[in-house]
Amino acid sequence: MAQIRIGLEQCLTAPPRSLKGKRLGLLCNQASTDHRFRHCRDLVIQHFPGQLHCLFSPQHGFFSAKQDNMIESDHSIDPVSGLPVYSLYGETRKPYPSMFADIDVLLIDLIDVGTRVYTFIWTVVYCLQTAAETGTAVMILDRPNPIGGSVEGNLLKEDCASFVGLWPIPMRHGLTVGEVALLCNTEMGIGADLEVVPVQGWQREMTFPQTGAPWLFPSPNMPTFQTALVYPGQVVWEGTNVSEGRGTTLPFELVGAPFIDVHEVLDTIAQTEMPGCLLRPLVYEPTSGKWAGEQCQGFQLHVTGSASFRPYRTSLVLLQALLVLYPESFTYTDPPYEYEFERLPMDLILGDRAVRKALKQGVNIDELERSWQDDLREFQQRCRAVFLYE
Repeated sequence: MAQIRIGLEQCLTAPPRSLKGKRLGLLCNQASTDHRFRHCRDLVIQHFPGQLHCLFSPQHGFFSAKQDNMIESDHSIDPVSGLPVYSLYGETRKPYPSMFADIDVLLIDLIDVGTRVYTFIWTVVYCLQTAAETGTAVMILDRPNPIGGSVEGNLLKEDCASFVGLWPIPMRHGLTVGEVALLCNTEMGIGADLEVVPVQGWQREMTFPQTGAPWLFPSPNMPTFQTALVYPGQVVWEGTNVSEGRGTTLPFELVGAPFIDVHEVLDTIAQTEMPGCLLRPLVYEPTSGKWAGEQCQGFQLHVTGSASFRPYRTSLVLLQALLVLYPESFTYTDPPYEYEFERLPMDLILGDRAVRKALKQGVNIDELERSWQDDLREFQQRCRAVFLYE
């Protein structure tokens, strides 16, 4: 098992000259710690005394206390440091220029989960845009992509751009936060003064258990590495009336609804390859969210081989089966979703209206995946220019 050293630890061990005497801001949340669980705010204050002027928090708040989407966090005062905490998931998702008025450099230390619709990477992109407008430098203290460097899925189409996808990348993008920032800073023409402090010892094929680092949940419904592993597929249920396991102890690992017959589903998908996982039938009862207090028939996804597992494929197979079997009971959820009030949430999640339509028309999943391969190859070629890791 490797022992990596994250960007935060690299920065503290060998402080970049560009930070000397500079006024600092810090975008982070409760999971932004070193290997010894010391929070980055405290470490920055200790190693750069008098330089930290304010904090910023992403979706779910500084303490990751907000459970669901579109549950906002207010600006606040950090009880430990006494510094202002500007919420970037409240009245605004893009920082106002005035929030950067007292800083020269914005430090960013966030755990991402390698999935296009996880909003932290887009908060980073919005910060880059404001930084470019204000002449503020940005330094990302990089962390591993916990689900590794593999890519999967269709690329986002422009007409589906939103806060769950601002640039054409696939659902499972295979990049670190630093690499996403470098890619978007260049391709979106942002042009911010951006520096990335890379992770020492991480390689692209490594998943989180191989890093030797402790898992800290970056958001309330991302409690384990297993959750992150299934999330690039299981997040699609957010756009439906099917439970994605919120309100249980296994969010995103569970999928179900009262109208599902698990045996019918298993019979329908029996001839479809879903490598690296096993669907175990069960019944569960969410305590909140969809179908709260009602019994959901469904499955727990058990990943039996993380290297071969294709989360997006797996969940699309299930989604298509439910479309076929339960046309009267299955529905897509209506807006709003992540501050989009007109477009269908499922289109924003899938990133391409054509994927939803193809699933309804019964297009084979293998055929769908083949149609994405040229785009995926082109995406990986684009990414080589920003790769920080082998």
